[in-house]
Amino acid sequence: MQKDMCEVTKVHEEAVERVQSQIPELQKLAQFFKAFSDETRLKILYALTIEKSLCVCDVAAIIGSSTATASHHLRYLRDNALAKSHRKGKLIYYELADDHVEQLVKIAYEHSKEGDCIEEK
Repeated sequence: MQKDMCEVTKVHEEAVERVQSQIPELQKLAQFFKAFSDETRLKILYALTIEKSLCVCDVAAIIGSSTATASHHLRYLRDNALAKSHRKGKLIYYELADDHVEQLVKIAYEHSKEGDCIEEK
């Protein structure tokens, strides 16, 4: 028998009902974390914690891609409220949407370094 499963089935109805009544709609949150699930997008987000504003060309150089690929990832981050953009002349600059995003990136990175997190494959 698996060590991470109960040996018998016993549902604690009160606890289940209490939790179920308090769980909100999580579809937007799931979409939010999906944006974090891509290593390239995470690299972009992390880069924006170091340098507050980067143009698309800078991001392409950082991630080692074309400007079209960088632009695609940046647009995805913007569309999911993780980044915002502004134009300066002929260049488009991106930055993190707000301090919450920066905190999430830094906290997630720190957690991943603790060793109790998922080991690299």
